[in-house]
Amino acid sequence: MNTPPIKLNHVHVRRIALFPIMWGLSWGYTVTASETLVSDNRVSKPQKQTAELTYKIVDTEQIRCFDNRVQIKFPQEKKTFFGQDAHYQGNAPTYTKNGDGTVSDEITGLMWQSDPGHKMTFEEAVKGASKCNTGGHSDWRLPSIKELFSLILFNGLDPDMNASDRSTLKPFIDTSVFNFSYGDPSKHERIIDSQFATSTKYVHTTMGDNETMFGVNFADGRIKGYPLTDPRSRRGKEFYVLYVRGNPDYGKNDYIKNDQKTVTDRATDLTWMLVDSGHLRAGKNKDGKLNWQEALAWSEGLDYGGHSDWRLPNVKELQSIVDYTRSPATTNSAAIDPVFKISRVKEGRENDFPYYWTSTTHKRGGQGSAADYICFGKGYGWMFDHQSRKKKLMDVHGAGCQRSDPKSGDPSLTPQGRGPQGDVLRINNFVRCVRGGKAKPVTSGPKVEKSVVKPRRGRKPRPEGQRPDMVSRLDKNNDGKVSKSEFDGPSRHFSHIDKNNDGFLSEEEFRQGPPSKDKPRPPRNH
Repeated sequence: MNTPPIKLNHVHVRRIALFPIMWGLSWGYTVTASETLVSDNRVSKPQKQTAELTYKIVDTEQIRCFDNRVQIKFPQEKKTFFGQDAHYQGNAPTYTKNGDGTVSDEITGLMWQSDPGHKMTFEEAVKGASKCNTGGHSDWRLPSIKELFSLILFNGLDPDMNASDRSTLKPFIDTSVFNFSYGDPSKHERIIDSQFATSTKYVHTTMGDNETMFGVNFADGRIKGYPLTDPRSRRGKEFYVLYVRGNPDYGKNDYIKNDQKTVTDRATDLTWMLVDSGHLRAGKNKDGKLNWQEALAWSEGLDYGGHSDWRLPNVKELQSIVDYTRSPATTNSAAIDPVFKISRVKEGRENDFPYYWTSTTHKRGGQGSAADYICFGKGYGWMFDHQSRKKKLMDVHGAGCQRSDPKSGDPSLTPQGRGPQGDVLRINNFVRCVRGGKAKPVTSGPKVEKSVVKPRRGRKPRPEGQRPDMVSRLDKNNDGKVSKSEFDGPSRHFSHIDKNNDGFLSEEEFRQGPPSKDKPRPPRNH
């Protein structure tokens, strides 16, 4: 079947019909381009290469724009906050429910189970793949972290871990095709305890000496390294599992070094800067460090390597270049292919590698004050060390984790991080720009949502983005929470209100007030 050629990113592409194969791909693209090959640092003569895209990045589905706090009208080109995730649309998620307990992803060519069933340990998940016969298939496998991350959608809402009202929550996965459950309080789980297992184990350890697996949490929208053993019960930690089949090349990069400034991944059709913002001395201090607003502006205005159409990558684009076979502790490198150059930073007295901003806002509590980043160095956090009886800086989530930072603020105000694992806040992160791929510029979006944060009894509703009185009054660094140093009441009151004992007071905790004396605090699960 012949169809007219179409032009995509200056490369002529001809859509060709393929016979349906086992992993459900019905259409493919054959890309022909003149490229420069690199092998053992020797540059060969340009030659024609033909490659089918085996690692198509699925869009994040983030269609709304945000400033440093709340949702805003779509900024236009060259205006403040232009260049964020919603300004560029990629491969829209496209699923087919097969009616037999399976779902076909028409973009990635992967087939999934639709129901994760009950939770199981990592060992049980590995062994269970060969026994799975969902849909009459016997070739199921535990997905890699890159395969599973293809399912995440960033139109979700990161909930307060102590929230009890689930009516306004939205997970980070398409619940019209996949079954999803939040954590079960009757089992002493937090609402965010909906971590999904993968086959990707961290090549080092976390939180001291814990064997660790990278998983995706579709409740709070993050990748973290999870210890395989529950630190409290000393039993195997349990996860949800979605087995996958088909397209064995998904998640595998195919880099080609075009020159001394750019690298193209032929598996995704994305072209990356060879260096980062640190090498180009970006930022006020010429050190490559930028807050989120500065990162957007710098990327949009960049003229580098003969191209001026660079952009800040969304979180799924940037995660695609993480190399999970590498880590600072095992390869003395960042979790990225050696074809890239990467800056070095200090975390306290420790040598490390940067966090890199993405264009994706991480929405929490009705606000847009945080954005996602990928950690190419250690996933540092301040955890309590039982030997020294003090908090200690350690790798808590692994090189390659995906977390979020406030878009602006002063990181010195949170010297020991935030959250149960004391995630280190840097705020001023680095940038590695991208161009090409499927992304198409978008100039308009939906109307600004007029949702409200649920008020206390007897109070009028509060528009989204306006915080409860206490948080609004006390939160000096605009991170959406109140730290001990920001709290102006008696210290004993702080500990009473801080139900999850994470060192911060959230909107939900202020609304609920201090716990009763006979009510135990929830366990601080990882």
